[in-house]
Amino acid sequence: MQKIIPNKLQKGDEVRIIAPARSLKIIGQDSRDCAKSRFEKMGLKVTFGKHMATEEMDLMGSSSVQHRVEDLMDAFKDKNVKAIFTIIGGANSNQILPYLDYEVIKQNPKIFCGFSDITALLNAIYAKTGLVTFHGPHYSSLGCIHGAEYTLENLNKMLFEDQKNQIVPSKEWSDDLWFIDQEKREFIKNEGWWVIRQGQAEGKIIGGNIGTFDLLLGSPYRPSFEKDTILFIEDCYTSGGDAGAFDRHLQALMYQEDFKNVKALVIGRFQKASNVSREILEFILNKPKLQNMPIIANVDFGHTTPLITFPIGGHAKIDGDKIFIEM
Repeated sequence: MQKIIPNKLQKGDEVRIIAPARSLKIIGQDSRDCAKSRFEKMGLKVTFGKHMATEEMDLMGSSSVQHRVEDLMDAFKDKNVKAIFTIIGGANSNQILPYLDYEVIKQNPKIFCGFSDITALLNAIYAKTGLVTFHGPHYSSLGCIHGAEYTLENLNKMLFEDQKNQIVPSKEWSDDLWFIDQEKREFIKNEGWWVIRQGQAEGKIIGGNIGTFDLLLGSPYRPSFEKDTILFIEDCYTSGGDAGAFDRHLQALMYQEDFKNVKALVIGRFQKASNVSREILEFILNKPKLQNMPIIANVDFGHTTPLITFPIGGHAKIDGDKIFIEM
Protein backbone atom coordinates (compact mmCIF):
# COMPACT_ATOMS: atom_id res chain seq x y z
CA MET A 1 0.00 0.00 0.00
CA GLN A 2 1.35 3.40 -0.98
CA LYS A 3 1.43 6.02 1.76
CA ILE A 4 -0.44 9.27 1.01
CA ILE A 5 0.76 12.41 2.78
CA PRO A 6 -1.79 15.25 2.97
CA ASN A 7 -0.78 18.80 2.10
CA LYS A 8 0.28 21.17 4.85
CA LEU A 9 -2.16 23.86 5.90
CA GLN A 10 -1.87 27.41 4.59
CA LYS A 11 -3.40 30.60 5.91
CA GLY A 12 -6.87 31.05 4.48
CA ASP A 13 -7.57 27.30 4.32
CA GLU A 14 -10.98 25.99 5.33
CA VAL A 15 -11.21 23.50 8.21
CA ARG A 16 -14.36 21.40 8.63
CA ILE A 17 -15.47 20.33 12.11
CA ILE A 18 -17.45 17.09 12.39
CA ALA A 19 -18.86 14.92 15.19
CA PRO A 20 -18.32 11.23 14.36
CA ALA A 21 -18.75 10.29 18.04
CA ARG A 22 -20.29 12.57 20.69
CA SER A 23 -22.45 15.52 19.77
CA LEU A 24 -21.49 19.19 19.65
CA LYS A 25 -24.33 19.75 22.11
CA ILE A 26 -22.19 18.74 25.10
CA ILE A 27 -19.55 21.43 24.40
CA GLY A 28 -19.87 24.65 26.44
CA GLN A 29 -20.10 28.00 24.70
CA ASP A 30 -16.85 29.32 26.22
CA SER A 31 -14.95 26.34 24.82
CA ARG A 32 -16.58 26.81 21.41
CA ASP A 33 -15.69 30.50 21.32
CA CYS A 34 -12.09 29.91 22.41
CA ALA A 35 -11.53 27.11 19.86
CA LYS A 36 -12.98 29.19 17.00
CA SER A 37 -10.79 32.13 17.98
CA ARG A 38 -7.69 29.93 18.09
CA PHE A 39 -8.33 28.55 14.61
CA GLU A 40 -9.00 32.01 13.24
CA LYS A 41 -5.73 33.29 14.76
CA MET A 42 -4.01 30.53 12.80
CA GLY A 43 -5.55 32.10 9.70
CA LEU A 44 -8.04 29.28 9.18
CA LYS A 45 -11.69 29.47 8.16
CA VAL A 46 -13.90 27.23 10.33
CA THR A 47 -17.01 25.50 8.97
CA PHE A 48 -19.19 22.79 10.51
CA GLY A 49 -20.81 19.62 9.22
CA LYS A 50 -24.47 20.27 8.43
CA HIS A 51 -25.78 17.60 10.79
CA MET A 52 -23.47 18.36 13.72
CA ALA A 53 -24.32 22.05 13.45
CA THR A 54 -27.93 21.21 14.37
CA GLU A 55 -26.58 19.76 17.66
CA GLU A 56 -28.42 16.53 17.02
CA MET A 57 -28.04 14.19 20.01
CA ASP A 58 -29.62 10.80 20.68
CA LEU A 59 -29.93 8.71 23.85
CA MET A 60 -26.24 7.76 23.58
CA GLY A 61 -25.07 11.37 23.35
CA SER A 62 -24.36 11.00 19.65
CA SER A 63 -26.30 11.10 16.36
CA SER A 64 -27.37 8.63 13.70
CA VAL A 65 -24.80 6.57 11.82
CA GLN A 66 -26.15 7.96 8.55
CA HIS A 67 -25.70 11.59 9.57
CA ARG A 68 -22.22 11.02 10.98
CA VAL A 69 -21.15 9.28 7.78
CA GLU A 70 -22.65 12.06 5.63
CA ASP A 71 -20.81 14.79 7.49
CA LEU A 72 -17.49 12.97 7.26
CA MET A 73 -17.84 12.11 3.57
CA ASP A 74 -19.09 15.61 2.70
CA ALA A 75 -15.93 17.02 4.30
CA PHE A 76 -13.68 14.79 2.21
CA LYS A 77 -15.60 15.50 -1.00
CA ASP A 78 -15.56 19.28 -0.55
CA LYS A 79 -12.56 20.61 -2.51
CA ASN A 80 -12.50 23.78 -0.39
CA VAL A 81 -11.91 21.83 2.82
CA LYS A 82 -8.21 21.25 3.52
CA ALA A 83 -8.45 19.68 6.99
CA ILE A 84 -11.04 17.89 9.11
CA PHE A 85 -11.08 18.07 12.89
CA THR A 86 -13.36 16.10 15.19
CA ILE A 87 -15.28 18.04 17.82
CA ILE A 88 -14.67 15.46 20.58
CA GLY A 89 -14.34 11.72 21.15
CA GLY A 90 -16.89 9.33 22.62
CA ALA A 91 -17.47 5.60 22.32
CA ASN A 92 -18.94 4.72 18.94
CA SER A 93 -16.77 5.93 16.04
CA ASN A 94 -16.28 2.28 15.08
CA GLN A 95 -19.98 2.08 14.15
CA ILE A 96 -19.45 4.12 11.00
CA LEU A 97 -16.39 2.30 9.60
CA PRO A 98 -18.28 -0.07 7.23
CA TYR A 99 -20.22 2.79 5.65
CA LEU A 100 -17.37 5.09 4.64
CA ASP A 101 -16.34 5.34 0.98
CA TYR A 102 -12.62 4.74 1.31
CA GLU A 103 -12.00 5.21 -2.39
CA VAL A 104 -13.42 8.74 -2.20
CA ILE A 105 -11.23 9.43 0.85
CA LYS A 106 -8.19 8.11 -1.03
CA GLN A 107 -8.91 10.35 -4.01
CA ASN A 108 -9.40 13.41 -1.79
CA PRO A 109 -6.53 13.27 0.72
CA LYS A 110 -6.53 15.89 3.44
CA ILE A 111 -5.59 16.30 7.09
CA PHE A 112 -7.81 14.37 9.50
CA CYS A 113 -7.19 15.02 13.21
CA GLY A 114 -8.58 13.85 16.54
CA PHE A 115 -7.84 11.38 19.36
CA SER A 116 -9.42 9.08 21.95
CA ASP A 117 -12.37 7.24 20.33
CA ILE A 118 -11.35 8.81 17.01
CA THR A 119 -8.45 6.29 17.10
CA ALA A 120 -10.82 3.93 15.26
CA LEU A 121 -11.18 6.35 12.36
CA LEU A 122 -7.53 7.42 12.25
CA ASN A 123 -6.33 3.85 11.92
CA ALA A 124 -9.14 2.59 9.69
CA ILE A 125 -8.60 5.38 7.17
CA TYR A 126 -4.86 4.74 7.14
CA ALA A 127 -5.35 0.96 6.83
CA LYS A 128 -7.87 1.22 3.98
CA THR A 129 -6.36 4.10 2.00
CA GLY A 130 -2.75 4.75 3.02
CA LEU A 131 -3.66 8.32 4.00
CA VAL A 132 -1.56 9.49 6.94
CA THR A 133 -3.87 10.77 9.69
CA PHE A 134 -3.13 12.78 12.82
CA HIS A 135 -3.54 11.80 16.45
CA GLY A 136 -3.87 15.25 17.94
CA PRO A 137 -6.28 17.63 19.65
CA HIS A 138 -9.99 17.75 18.95
CA TYR A 139 -11.52 21.07 18.00
CA SER A 140 -12.88 21.22 21.56
CA SER A 141 -9.37 20.61 22.97
CA LEU A 142 -8.39 24.05 21.70
CA GLY A 143 -11.26 25.46 23.74
CA CYS A 144 -9.03 25.11 26.80
CA ILE A 145 -8.32 28.75 27.67
CA HIS A 146 -5.31 28.21 29.95
CA GLY A 147 -2.39 25.86 29.37
CA ALA A 148 -2.85 25.15 25.65
CA GLU A 149 0.42 26.68 24.39
CA TYR A 150 2.33 23.38 24.17
CA THR A 151 -0.60 21.74 22.35
CA LEU A 152 -0.75 24.59 19.83
CA GLU A 153 3.01 24.62 19.29
CA ASN A 154 3.14 20.92 18.47
CA LEU A 155 0.00 21.08 16.31
CA ASN A 156 1.53 23.89 14.25
CA LYS A 157 4.76 21.97 13.71
CA MET A 158 2.90 18.99 12.32
CA LEU A 159 0.22 20.70 10.24
CA PHE A 160 1.75 24.00 9.11
CA GLU A 161 5.52 23.63 9.15
CA ASP A 162 7.95 21.01 7.79
CA GLN A 163 6.15 18.16 9.57
CA LYS A 164 9.25 17.19 11.53
CA ASN A 165 9.40 17.51 15.28
CA GLN A 166 11.75 16.49 18.05
CA ILE A 167 9.23 16.40 20.83
CA VAL A 168 10.25 17.42 24.33
CA PRO A 169 8.33 17.11 27.62
CA SER A 170 5.94 19.89 28.52
CA LYS A 171 6.86 22.03 31.51
CA GLU A 172 3.57 21.25 33.27
CA TRP A 173 0.41 19.26 32.76
CA SER A 174 -3.13 19.05 34.10
CA ASP A 175 -5.83 16.48 34.63
CA ASP A 176 -8.63 18.71 35.84
CA LEU A 177 -12.18 19.43 34.67
CA TRP A 178 -11.20 22.53 32.72
CA PHE A 179 -14.23 22.12 30.45
CA ILE A 180 -16.51 22.66 33.46
CA ASP A 181 -14.61 25.52 35.08
CA GLN A 182 -12.00 27.27 32.91
CA GLU A 183 -10.62 29.26 35.86
CA LYS A 184 -10.40 26.47 38.45
CA ARG A 185 -7.24 24.81 37.23
CA GLU A 186 -4.54 22.63 38.76
CA PHE A 187 -1.20 22.53 36.93
CA ILE A 188 1.40 19.94 37.90
CA LYS A 189 5.14 20.26 37.27
CA ASN A 190 6.15 17.67 34.70
CA GLU A 191 8.77 15.25 36.04
CA GLY A 192 9.63 14.34 32.45
CA TRP A 193 9.34 11.14 30.51
CA TRP A 194 9.91 7.73 32.02
CA VAL A 195 12.58 5.90 30.07
CA ILE A 196 11.50 2.40 31.04
CA ARG A 197 14.02 0.78 28.73
CA GLN A 198 16.85 2.50 26.89
CA GLY A 199 17.55 1.78 23.25
CA GLN A 200 17.30 2.87 19.65
CA ALA A 201 14.61 2.14 17.09
CA GLU A 202 12.86 3.76 14.19
CA GLY A 203 9.90 2.94 12.01
CA LYS A 204 6.27 3.57 11.16
CA ILE A 205 3.93 5.01 13.80
CA ILE A 206 0.72 3.08 14.55
CA GLY A 207 -1.60 3.40 17.56
CA GLY A 208 -3.67 5.77 19.64
CA ASN A 209 -6.07 4.93 22.45
CA ILE A 210 -5.32 1.30 23.24
CA GLY A 211 -8.88 0.30 24.22
CA THR A 212 -10.27 1.73 20.98
CA PHE A 213 -7.45 0.28 18.90
CA ASP A 214 -8.20 -3.18 20.31
CA LEU A 215 -11.75 -2.88 18.94
CA LEU A 216 -10.20 -3.13 15.47
CA LEU A 217 -8.47 -6.46 16.11
CA GLY A 218 -9.60 -9.13 13.66
CA SER A 219 -11.15 -6.55 11.36
CA PRO A 220 -10.01 -5.09 8.01
CA TYR A 221 -9.76 -1.70 9.73
CA ARG A 222 -6.73 -2.52 11.87
CA PRO A 223 -3.49 -1.45 10.19
CA SER A 224 -0.89 -4.18 10.20
CA PHE A 225 2.25 -3.90 12.26
CA GLU A 226 4.64 -3.79 9.37
CA LYS A 227 8.38 -4.32 9.73
CA ASP A 228 9.80 -1.73 12.13
CA THR A 229 6.62 -0.41 13.73
CA ILE A 230 6.74 2.10 16.59
CA LEU A 231 3.60 1.65 18.69
CA PHE A 232 2.18 4.79 20.35
CA ILE A 233 -0.49 3.91 22.93
CA GLU A 234 -2.41 5.59 25.75
CA ASP A 235 -5.37 4.69 27.96
CA CYS A 236 -8.36 6.57 29.34
CA TYR A 237 -9.59 6.17 32.91
CA THR A 238 -13.26 6.73 32.00
CA SER A 239 -13.17 3.64 29.77
CA GLY A 240 -11.67 1.47 32.53
CA GLY A 241 -8.09 2.59 32.02
CA ASP A 242 -6.58 1.43 35.29
CA ALA A 243 -3.46 -0.75 35.50
CA GLY A 244 -5.37 -4.00 35.01
CA ALA A 245 -7.24 -2.75 31.95
CA PHE A 246 -4.07 -1.43 30.35
CA ASP A 247 -2.30 -4.73 31.02
CA ARG A 248 -4.97 -6.83 29.31
CA HIS A 249 -5.35 -4.40 26.39
CA LEU A 250 -1.60 -4.61 25.83
CA GLN A 251 -1.69 -8.39 26.09
CA ALA A 252 -4.35 -8.49 23.35
CA LEU A 253 -1.99 -6.61 21.05
CA MET A 254 0.89 -8.92 21.92
CA TYR A 255 -1.20 -11.91 20.79
CA GLN A 256 -1.22 -10.55 17.24
CA GLU A 257 1.08 -12.49 14.93
CA ASP A 258 2.60 -9.30 13.52
CA PHE A 259 3.42 -7.85 16.97
CA LYS A 260 6.88 -9.28 16.36
CA ASN A 261 7.40 -6.30 14.05
CA VAL A 262 6.91 -3.77 16.87
CA LYS A 263 10.33 -2.35 17.70
CA ALA A 264 9.48 0.25 20.38
CA LEU A 265 6.67 1.44 22.63
CA VAL A 266 5.79 5.07 23.36
CA ILE A 267 3.17 5.35 26.10
CA GLY A 268 1.08 8.44 26.83
CA ARG A 269 0.55 9.89 30.29
CA PHE A 270 -2.02 8.11 32.46
CA GLN A 271 -4.71 10.09 34.23
CA LYS A 272 -4.35 10.49 37.98
CA ALA A 273 -7.42 8.36 38.68
CA SER A 274 -5.82 5.42 36.83
CA ASN A 275 -3.25 5.11 39.65
CA VAL A 276 -0.58 3.79 37.29
CA SER A 277 2.74 4.62 38.95
CA ARG A 278 6.08 4.09 37.28
CA GLU A 279 6.63 1.05 39.52
CA ILE A 280 3.35 -0.54 38.43
CA LEU A 281 3.98 0.25 34.78
CA GLU A 282 7.46 -1.26 34.90
CA PHE A 283 5.94 -4.40 36.43
CA ILE A 284 3.34 -4.60 33.61
CA LEU A 285 6.01 -4.10 30.95
CA ASN A 286 8.29 -6.80 32.35
CA LYS A 287 7.16 -9.31 29.72
CA PRO A 288 9.39 -11.53 27.55
CA LYS A 289 8.15 -10.03 24.28
CA LEU A 290 9.02 -6.53 25.49
CA GLN A 291 12.45 -7.19 26.95
CA ASN A 292 14.52 -6.04 23.99
CA MET A 293 12.63 -2.95 22.86
CA PRO A 294 12.99 0.70 23.88
CA ILE A 295 10.04 1.92 25.96
CA ILE A 296 9.34 5.55 26.86
CA ALA A 297 6.27 6.44 28.96
CA ASN A 298 4.60 9.48 30.55
CA VAL A 299 4.71 11.23 27.17
CA ASP A 300 2.41 14.20 26.50
CA PHE A 301 -0.51 12.54 24.74
CA GLY A 302 -3.68 10.88 25.96
CA HIS A 303 -6.41 12.19 28.22
CA THR A 304 -4.43 14.77 30.17
CA THR A 305 -3.36 18.12 28.79
CA PRO A 306 -1.32 19.32 26.95
CA LEU A 307 -0.97 17.12 23.85
CA ILE A 308 1.51 16.43 21.11
CA THR A 309 0.30 15.73 17.57
CA PHE A 310 1.74 12.69 15.80
CA PRO A 311 1.02 11.12 12.39
CA ILE A 312 -0.51 7.65 12.12
CA GLY A 313 1.53 6.17 9.28
CA GLY A 314 4.31 8.69 9.88
CA HIS A 315 7.84 7.96 11.05
CA ALA A 316 9.34 7.94 14.53
CA LYS A 317 12.89 7.57 15.77
CA ILE A 318 13.72 6.65 19.35
CA ASP A 319 17.23 7.37 20.60
CA GLY A 320 17.64 6.92 24.34
CA ASP A 321 15.40 9.58 25.90
CA LYS A 322 14.79 11.40 22.60
CA ILE A 323 11.77 11.04 20.30
CA PHE A 324 11.68 12.38 16.76
CA ILE A 325 8.52 12.27 14.65
CA GLU A 326 7.96 13.21 11.03
CA MET A 327 5.83 12.45 8.01
